[in-house]
Amino acid sequence: MDQNPYRRKPSPISTTTGGSNPVTSSELLPMKFLSFGTMKLTRTFTTCLILFSVLLAFSMIFHHHPSDPNRIMGFADARVLDGRDYSNVTATNDSNDSDRLLGGLLATGFDEASCLSRYQSPLYRKPSPYKPSPYLLSKLRSYETLHKRCGPGTEPYKKALTQLDQEHIDNNGECKYVVWVSFSGLGNRILSLASVFLYALLTDRVLLVDRGKDMEDLFCEPFPDMSWLLPLDFPLTSQFDGLNQDSPRCYGHMLKNQVVGNDKTLSHLYLHLVHDYGDHDKMFFCQGDQTFIGKVPWLVVKTDNYFVPSLWLIPGFDEELEKLFPQKETVFHHLGRYLFHPTNQVWGLVTRYYEAYLSNADEKIGIQVRVFDVGAGPFQHVMDQISSCTRKEKLLPDVDTVIERSRRVTTPKKHKAVLVTSLNSGYSENLKSMYWEYPTLTGEIIGVHQPSQEGYQQTEKKMHNGKALAEMYLLSMTDSLVTSAWSTFGYVAQGLGGLKPWILYKPENRTAPDPACGRAMSMEPCFHAPPFYDCKAKTGVDTGKLVPHVRHCEDMSWGLKLV
Repeated sequence: MDQNPYRRKPSPISTTTGGSNPVTSSELLPMKFLSFGTMKLTRTFTTCLILFSVLLAFSMIFHHHPSDPNRIMGFADARVLDGRDYSNVTATNDSNDSDRLLGGLLATGFDEASCLSRYQSPLYRKPSPYKPSPYLLSKLRSYETLHKRCGPGTEPYKKALTQLDQEHIDNNGECKYVVWVSFSGLGNRILSLASVFLYALLTDRVLLVDRGKDMEDLFCEPFPDMSWLLPLDFPLTSQFDGLNQDSPRCYGHMLKNQVVGNDKTLSHLYLHLVHDYGDHDKMFFCQGDQTFIGKVPWLVVKTDNYFVPSLWLIPGFDEELEKLFPQKETVFHHLGRYLFHPTNQVWGLVTRYYEAYLSNADEKIGIQVRVFDVGAGPFQHVMDQISSCTRKEKLLPDVDTVIERSRRVTTPKKHKAVLVTSLNSGYSENLKSMYWEYPTLTGEIIGVHQPSQEGYQQTEKKMHNGKALAEMYLLSMTDSLVTSAWSTFGYVAQGLGGLKPWILYKPENRTAPDPACGRAMSMEPCFHAPPFYDCKAKTGVDTGKLVPHVRHCEDMSWGLKLV
């Protein structure tokens, strides 16, 4: 007997239709076809329905093109990325393009993939209310043309290099240069480099950047089609570390020893503008001295200062500065966002942390803690000061420490993310414990986050500086900011973000000051070591009282800042 059912002969079908009478296969045939037709119709209808749904879904997807401004959830408020990759997105309307280019600050034509932060950073901040002046935009485009024409490797650059071998020169070449020497901590470097770039704009010089230990690992190239990095074979590079007030070509040293003459032009000059500079070095800020310095084709500058406020006090520069920056407190805000774009490695640190811990918050509070006291922290007086400032200024809520009341069920009003940056983890851990152990009186939910805790400043380590730059950028993405007095780290963050911070005043004798903090007059950094000299009267003067837009700093009484 064949056991294979597929080889068996067909047999009559015997079934019933409700009674006991059997139904033959011939009688069942019409019913079979009727059932088959119904199934086929149902299957066809289902298939059409599925196809229609798929087409509708595709229509919706392609209708929301990635260039659509709605690609960002809460764009107008929180500007939180929705998780997709926009590295190759090009805005399709004027308002988006203007926002993407920071109101025209940034030039087009860059390879976007090589520096994602250049065009992505605006997506992580609210639009700046401070718009660059048309004159500044024109000046930047002109500078980019100059930099491309005279930058490293060009014929004018090669000709200018030959002048360095000469003591004096008979005539200037086609291009003049200012070389910034990499020096000091990262915050100081960023602020001093912005200052030297502004000086280059004012004097039609080409800025060249000493790469030091890590400049090219931290920042993208800011100018199109030409590097800003000083070539490795620059003849004077080996002298940079030894440059000081007593260097033979130091301008202050030459003035002091009366070896500066107006009859011959020097081939190069060193400008010592470090915090320890002397009275003769400070003559750099006098108009008459600028006339002499202006003739020298090569200037080498070492500084750890944000000396921009004193440039406004030089008669030959003030009118040009007024046109460049009608809103005087926006100098670093505009120049910082134009110049300093983190490399992809650093930008990854920024975006991953932001999206993991900050993106879903209703409000973001930044607290930058820099302690100058000697000894191991955290210090209780600093914690008391942070707590007093944030509560008094209504940045963070009080907690409910009454056990019975803390059991109430309340509806959270909002979620606040607190970003703490400090070399010590103790301050963030204290805040985190407090808001975990007790509910807030307002019902707000507080999350406290600290990206790194390095223990101590490690200026020469690449990863340390990469994390520091990432944290400056993260602080600049907050809605409200608390910074520490004297800290250039905080200055950079507030300037990039366009934020007027609450400044934690410097404690004395390990006692929290009262008041704990105060609101900054402007978002501009403080010049910590300004000159106090009237160049015309040749006498000492309080340079913080000469013009209304240059005042003494809130956190350093002898410092100067733009307001």
